[in-house]
Amino acid sequence: MKKFHQVLQIVLLVYFLLYLVFFMAFDTLGELFGMQEVTSQSMVTILLIGFVLFLISWGIGKAVSSSQNSKINKMEIEINKLKAKIYDFEHPDLPEKPKSAPTKSSESESGTLPPRQNFTKD
Repeated sequence: MKKFHQVLQIVLLVYFLLYLVFFMAFDTLGELFGMQEVTSQSMVTILLIGFVLFLISWGIGKAVSSSQNSKINKMEIEINKLKAKIYDFEHPDLPEKPKSAPTKSSESESGTLPPRQNFTKD
């Protein structure tokens, strides 16, 4: 997909360069293609084709960068996991944390709090 994106960008560049040269030398090249004058319809057609090529190239570029970012994120997660395993191998004497600690309910915690005291100035 990345190669296709590069090729499509080159095609887009060549497309606009060819039409730039064509319109700069229209007096001589226009007769070869049977065009007497440049009409607004022909300009709109040329620009729309270029715009469609640009949109396709842009969309494929976004897809390529998105897939690259997802690959990078997966690799970073894998590297972090490997770092954690290496750290665990290097430090085996550290106590392991319990996987799940039982949590107290909010009712039992509220019973252990001292009652609120109001302080007033005398």
